[in-house]
Amino acid sequence: MARPLRLHVPGGFYHVTLRGNHRQPIFFSGGDRTLLNQFVQGALEDCRAQLHAYCWMTNHIHMLIQVAEMPLGAIMLRIASSYARTVQQHMETTGHLFERRYHALLVDADAYLLTLLRYIHFNPVRAGLTSSPAAYPWSSHAVYLGTRNQEWVTTDFALRLFGPDREVARSRYREFTRLPGEDRWGTGSLRPSEQDCHVLGGDEFVARVRQRSRGVVRHRSLESVIDECSRRFGLSRAVLASACRNRRLSEARVWLAREAVESGTTTISAIARELGRGEAAIRRLLQRHAQIDEDEHVRNVRPGTI
Repeated sequence: MARPLRLHVPGGFYHVTLRGNHRQPIFFSGGDRTLLNQFVQGALEDCRAQLHAYCWMTNHIHMLIQVAEMPLGAIMLRIASSYARTVQQHMETTGHLFERRYHALLVDADAYLLTLLRYIHFNPVRAGLTSSPAAYPWSSHAVYLGTRNQEWVTTDFALRLFGPDREVARSRYREFTRLPGEDRWGTGSLRPSEQDCHVLGGDEFVARVRQRSRGVVRHRSLESVIDECSRRFGLSRAVLASACRNRRLSEARVWLAREAVESGTTTISAIARELGRGEAAIRRLLQRHAQIDEDEHVRNVRPGTI
């Protein structure tokens, strides 16, 4: 059975976890995390999304992202494919760097944002990588403390929950994160809703989300995307799904996959079935043919940073 599409809520907050394939490391040199920062920043700007917190661990990453009109899946595809492709080019390796599917929870930010913020920033402490969040350089904790400036991290929303004065809010945040708190993932206030395992929120929040989702009208279907692809590239549906391989077919299939995923129309697995290919093949195709702006971003990365 195909997985249900994740609910896209414009303006919604999502706690996202992306792990290395088979939980293997995803960072191999000191510059890899800096490289990931650059791809995340570019994706946020292009997709008009906001990042409220992050933590880059050894074999997985955490992000608290607030989306706009662009669905979360499109943002994650841009980040994961760009980073994986660039790292693998330098390492001369192939295969999956990340697990096939990221994990995401829609979050009731009014009720859970601060607890989630503390949970994300304490990940390296719980893993034994550092003695305190402030000593770990690869999270947004220092940005909240005001000791590091990263303009692509949004701190205003969370800090305002501690008070209107910024310095007072930072002081209260520092005290709030002095201890890790009692909650571990899946327990206490960090337990997903029993009504919907993809939501971190109470019953009223789940009800509001469901009510809102009933009013969401899908303006595109996979059929319409395929039809547009056929017209745009002058290729029949049968040819798109054939075993033929050439540059134009590759470009058409990449366009179709990107258009369908980024519009929230369907999933990569559904596209793979439609084209008569494996899901891994579609993902590899997307990685090999990254968008022009991402290519330009890679060329602007200074040599020796990874």
